[in-house]
Amino acid sequence: MKALPIAAAALGIAGMAALVGFFGFGEVLHSLAEIGTGGFAAICALHLLLTAVMGLAWRALLPGSKSWVAIWGRLVRDSSAELLPLSQVGGYVVGARAVAIVGVPGTVAAASTIVDVTLEFLAQLAYTALGLAWLIHLEPDTAAAGPLMLGLAVGIAAGAAFVLLQRRGYFLFDLIARALGQGWASKTAAGAAALHAALNEIYLRRGGVLLSFLLHFVCWIASAAEVWLALQLAGQPLPFATVVAIESLICAVRTAAFFVPNAVGVQEAAYVVLGATVGITPELALALSLLKRARDIALGLPTLAVWQAIESGRLLRRGGAGAQATAGEVASAPRD
Repeated sequence: MKALPIAAAALGIAGMAALVGFFGFGEVLHSLAEIGTGGFAAICALHLLLTAVMGLAWRALLPGSKSWVAIWGRLVRDSSAELLPLSQVGGYVVGARAVAIVGVPGTVAAASTIVDVTLEFLAQLAYTALGLAWLIHLEPDTAAAGPLMLGLAVGIAAGAAFVLLQRRGYFLFDLIARALGQGWASKTAAGAAALHAALNEIYLRRGGVLLSFLLHFVCWIASAAEVWLALQLAGQPLPFATVVAIESLICAVRTAAFFVPNAVGVQEAAYVVLGATVGITPELALALSLLKRARDIALGLPTLAVWQAIESGRLLRRGGAGAQATAGEVASAPRD
């Protein structure tokens, strides 16, 4: 890790601890207890289902691949991004690697990851616009409307530029290939030209692109069900549309804070500030954020353990094959 992510993560952890300490550790723990282990298990199951659907959104860009490959890659991508000291881009690299080692060509893995991330971001912009419109409907005088509208406009411009870059920016594809490849893509792809061709091929399949976008948009909206359920169990229910409004804006804040590993501290502050606009107490807001982090740990640790076992097995097999080849060369060498 570089100095900036380390410093950002340290400040985020300190900020999260300060928020919990200020509003009371006991009160936050009480809010978590209200949700209960059964509620936590239900939230984990719902999130796992949504992850599978997001994997199918990726699968729509990979004709001929099996559904479980894309779902597995999505699990590894999200687990890496949330639990490992990586940026979001690092999570994308690990996810692409996960599908590449189970049979997807390296170029296709890289190109489909780029398109899938782009479509998910565009779907998030639509989700944020929907949430912002509903928040303004609920709170017409909210001071957050101006900055959020500006951020949404910047996001739309960035999304359009990224799509244009993929379609026309051939001269940068070599850099993208190296960034995603980390050594492995360069061995399985023909470089920038192959990546460019793979991207064009994906975008020409308009049905798959549209299906992927729609699945991502549905998943963004459905993801609010986790917090809606937690609020129901905690005894502070809110209408689902209101939860969508708050969750969409919190997700937008997390995206904007991409330079902070796992948005630690940023997510907690966003829950406290935005939750207050709809009557969520700070203690419960912090409990919701910590609940999400516990969910990521519960689902991410087993995923990363399996992924590491697969990688270790490949290294061992490669090492064994190398040792056998060396032994064969020694045995066949001429003797004096």
